[in-house]
Amino acid sequence: MNVIWLSDPHFTHEGDVLGHDPRVRLRAAIDHINAHHTDARFCVISGDMVNRGAEDDYTALHTQLDRLSIPFLPMVGNHDNRALLRQFLPLPDTCMSRFVQYHVSTPEGLIVCLDTQKEGSDGGEFCRERRAWLTDVLEKAEGVPVYLFMHHPPHSLGLPMQDTGKMEEGAAFLDLVSKYECVKYMFIGHVHRPITGTVRGVPFATMRSVLYQAPAPRPDWDWESFSPGQEAPNLGVLTISGTSVTLQYEQFCSYQRGVRDQ
Repeated sequence: MNVIWLSDPHFTHEGDVLGHDPRVRLRAAIDHINAHHTDARFCVISGDMVNRGAEDDYTALHTQLDRLSIPFLPMVGNHDNRALLRQFLPLPDTCMSRFVQYHVSTPEGLIVCLDTQKEGSDGGEFCRERRAWLTDVLEKAEGVPVYLFMHHPPHSLGLPMQDTGKMEEGAAFLDLVSKYECVKYMFIGHVHRPITGTVRGVPFATMRSVLYQAPAPRPDWDWESFSPGQEAPNLGVLTISGTSVTLQYEQFCSYQRGVRDQ
């Protein structure tokens, strides 16, 4: 089974974001998927669907995403508005009533998309209610492989600027998921950089943004001096077979494409 993974499109219906046009970048990603990955089961978009949580942005985003030749699974990030996302983007029937958190059954296992948004904060949280929901899902998995998608990382990644915005209850979250052998992989957005590793015995990967990339941690930088790194965006192609996972990062446009209205 193939799954396409996009993250952090920061879509706006007009203008640019830090020198890049989100409409052009997302269009390039969709064109690439439609040309090369129509065999994928669906596309997971791991949060920050829009840049400022506005109704016009969600309606225009839905119009763009309707061009996809495969179904898509939207997720909430710190830039999103839960109510508007729920109103304008389709969600599976398994979605929680209060949080944008759901699971999708596939022949290769359970895809679980988590809501780590903390309203009013760039950082994340995983409250008791969401944790109870996830515990119930993992208890009922009964040995079925589980693949977790989330926006905020539950642990530090060696990225000084982004690590301040990780999940507040990350240790408790990792205590939970590491207890269940059915949890095979975690896929994380938010940091706009590609990183892979293992935490508490659980493999994880992060993804570049559809729009712009955060610089590498060296040389040192801070948010006052921040400017996007000069790296092209990627999408992820996940191949899941049994409990084996392969993640390929694919470039779908050049660094320059997407600047302003090119």
